[in-house]
Amino acid sequence: MQNMNEKVLNAWLRLSTTICNERIVSEMPYNESLICGILHHNALAHPEKKITATELCEKTNIQKSQMNRTLNSMEEKGLIFRKRSEKDKRRVFVSINMENAEVYERQHKNVLNFVDQVLEKVGNDKAEEIIQLFTLISNKAKEVMD
Repeated sequence: MQNMNEKVLNAWLRLSTTICNERIVSEMPYNESLICGILHHNALAHPEKKITATELCEKTNIQKSQMNRTLNSMEEKGLIFRKRSEKDKRRVFVSINMENAEVYERQHKNVLNFVDQVLEKVGNDKAEEIIQLFTLISNKAKEVMD
């Protein structure tokens, strides 16, 4: 019989691998999609706010070396712009290239459609409960990491 921690881990991994399935998220790797999501939201909600590569590392828990490789790849693909700070040359600001954002938007729409299908099967009345549970789990996981 499996321990509770094994059951939770297995459920988590099943959900993660299902969402990361190529049929749903085929246009860009997970880290690129995660970064695009942050930058896209920022561009729409707070266009005046500049985000640094270091802040992206903090928001995504991606290590600096991996973040740099991912940002290089994204810049080569034309997904993002990087600009060095005029005041502090060590700071690099990252922004999404809204002219090429349709790749991210299309993939995000695919994920949302998938979530809609899952919610339809689970029942929309459970959506709030699911949100509360996911929020609780993520908050507690963050507490453990701090």
